[in-house]
Amino acid sequence: MNGQIFIIAAPSGAGKSSLVAALIAADPGIRLSISHTTRPPRPGEVDGREYHFVSHDVFHGMQERGEFLESAEVYGNFYGTSSADIRHSLDQGRDVVLEIDWQGARQVRALFMDAISIFILPPSLEALRERLLARGKDPLEVIEKRLALAREDLSHENEFDYAIINNEFAEAAKDLTAIVRAARCQRSRQYPRYADLFR
Repeated sequence: MNGQIFIIAAPSGAGKSSLVAALIAADPGIRLSISHTTRPPRPGEVDGREYHFVSHDVFHGMQERGEFLESAEVYGNFYGTSSADIRHSLDQGRDVVLEIDWQGARQVRALFMDAISIFILPPSLEALRERLLARGKDPLEVIEKRLALAREDLSHENEFDYAIINNEFAEAAKDLTAIVRAARCQRSRQYPRYADLFR
């Protein structure tokens, strides 16, 4: 029985990483794919934990060799998901979360038609701006650029299977967990495990 892919996308600052961390902590049966990126690590980030931090030359070499399941340029940096890593997890029956943007989501859905896609939205653009300012990770000009790009990100939410409004974090985390649990109960997922019973 192969594992399931869960794609989770959101505009920067919508709380995607925090929700994914809560899901991983609550569900030991799911693992987070660690993407490769050309952006420099932020304070406290560790290579191989948040991302595989690589140079532009290394990234583009992997891209040319077809080693990425998906890749995209976001906010001037490149991000990519290792195809071999994902396929290995799926072959072991492990469910995998891909924390990627809408561009990458399109690429993955073209290869894995049964991938479950979830879009995280902030309650409003003003709330998103306040969250980005409160994070204190980026200068003001970067925040304004992220807000402009957030409008573009939000225009693609209709391409996803589910939408979660991250207004109250605890409720949004419950919604995300519920989607994962419901997906595992689809008949197409249950049948291989209990074929004799269904017959």
